Amino acid sequence: MNQLNRRDFLKGSSAMMTLASFGLFGMDFKDREGPLKVALIGTGWYGKSDLFRLIQVADVEVVALCDVDKNLLTAAGELVSQRQKSKNIPELFEDYRELLQKHKCDLVLIGSPDHWHALQAIEAMKSGAHVYLQKPISVDVIEGEAILAAARKYNRKCQIGTQRKSTPHLIDAKKQIIDTGKLGKISHAEVCCYFHMRANGNPPVEPVPDFLNYELWTGPAPMRPYDGLPHIRWWRTFMEYGNGITGDMCVHMLDTVRWMLKLGWPTQITSTGGIYVQKEGKSNISDTQTAIFEFPELSVVWQHRTWGNPADPEYPWAFKIYGEKGMLAGSTMQADYIPYDSKEEKVHFDCFFEREKYPEDLTEERIELNAAPATRIHMQDWLESIDKDTLPIADVEDGHISTASCILANISMDLGGRPLRYDPKTMTVIGDPEATAKLRRPYRAPYVHPEPKNV
Repeated sequence: MNQLNRRDFLKGSSAMMTLASFGLFGMDFKDREGPLKVALIGTGWYGKSDLFRLIQVADVEVVALCDVDKNLLTAAGELVSQRQKSKNIPELFEDYRELLQKHKCDLVLIGSPDHWHALQAIEAMKSGAHVYLQKPISVDVIEGEAILAAARKYNRKCQIGTQRKSTPHLIDAKKQIIDTGKLGKISHAEVCCYFHMRANGNPPVEPVPDFLNYELWTGPAPMRPYDGLPHIRWWRTFMEYGNGITGDMCVHMLDTVRWMLKLGWPTQITSTGGIYVQKEGKSNISDTQTAIFEFPELSVVWQHRTWGNPADPEYPWAFKIYGEKGMLAGSTMQADYIPYDSKEEKVHFDCFFEREKYPEDLTEERIELNAAPATRIHMQDWLESIDKDTLPIADVEDGHISTASCILANISMDLGGRPLRYDPKTMTVIGDPEATAKLRRPYRAPYVHPEPKNV
């Protein structure tokens, strides 16, 4: 049995057409009067990574940065000055509200922890900026509804950082396998993450360092005793600030399956799980969880474990779409079509890298080289949507559906695994007042929870 290998990806006409369609060959912004004015809120690892990809593909001037960690902020200012054409150090802010009041930005990138996404995204759009918002878009469902309402009210293009939709080998796999009907009738998909990424320590409570505004970092979330820098991934292990592995990792792969199969809201969501193995630390997110997202004549099943072996070592964080004629597996690194008929050829799709075109990627700290091309395409798509007044590929509505579905899975788990049916029109869980009450988290005073009708 022969196997079609696509390791020489760029030589394929489909890949070239994909990149060209997103403007990476020839699209520029020289007809604009000066560079686009950009600000970044949240200057941690991924916030800077997103910003550097934007700098690589567009004529921009980063005018402002915001972070509650003075050390992180100062270092980010120096790095940005080295990367942008003007060599200017952006103005540095501790409070994003002051930044938005002082600078009229064209674009605002938000890379802060999840519990800040809603307030910052809404205020940025109110200020007139288009927003690039990292996933998940919110920590509760009603926050997501409010962000969506703001984007539509102010006609701002809000691109969500679910860049699998802009990943070259997955775009190619979708076009060649899904769109051509090679799988036949599709009625099941699996999404998973088996990375051992759950922080589970017991650090002692200690004084807050002078360079960190912990009060402002906490913002609308519950105030935990300070036990070390929260923003070096420690925060992700607490439900106070996010939605666990499901909210962090399922959102990517569920969103990818929804994009490939043109799926809207799940009709029903059920989830079970908990802390079954890693009980020794402070972490309160689940270490084991299964969720079922039901669509008409199709189910998508999520599984994560932060312990033990992955079910498939080739695809530890991935999706697998099953049809009557075959299966398509995909991840950030590769994709494989496995036909049911052993006489039909398999197809392998390899990750696309741009090391030669962007050599600065090779020296960037903590960069995900496999994700960098996708993020560049994602940025170009966002800018193109602004120019053409169309919705971007990862529009906030799709980001909200994928985020809210993961949040609803956690709510189902908290309620003993009972099925939930969310109605986006009424913004309620049908026939379940207890679950509906969990769609909106309490905010710590004096912060006020955003409401869709009041943005």
